[in-house]
Amino acid sequence: MIKTRTWIVIIAALVVAAAGAILSIRFFGAPGTTAEIVKGGEVLYTIDLDRVAEEYKIEIGETDGDRNVVTVKPGMICVSSADCPEQICVNTGWASKDHPYPIVCMPHDLVIRIVGTNGEADAEAG
Repeated sequence: MIKTRTWIVIIAALVVAAAGAILSIRFFGAPGTTAEIVKGGEVLYTIDLDRVAEEYKIEIGETDGDRNVVTVKPGMICVSSADCPEQICVNTGWASKDHPYPIVCMPHDLVIRIVGTNGEADAEAG
């Protein structure tokens, strides 16, 4: 039979291991909210929105005249301008962790989707 002192040591070790696991996940865990910019089924950019420090723009253009400008800010992303006729992608607004809806430009075959930390899309066009 195991002595009481041994049980105390085992339980204390388990508590310390659990606390260490929780702290490591909290401070060194998976990356934050990620956005993927996909054109023609190919991922062009993968952006960790939680690590963006300053606003910047990405111009996505083709030789056939398709042009989209994507604006990235800390925690959010949008299509700020496009030369497509309907402007649905521009009018969709900002996508973020709180609003993980996809931004789609059908004429240019462009999709911006918010991807969860487990690598699965939180929301995407179906």
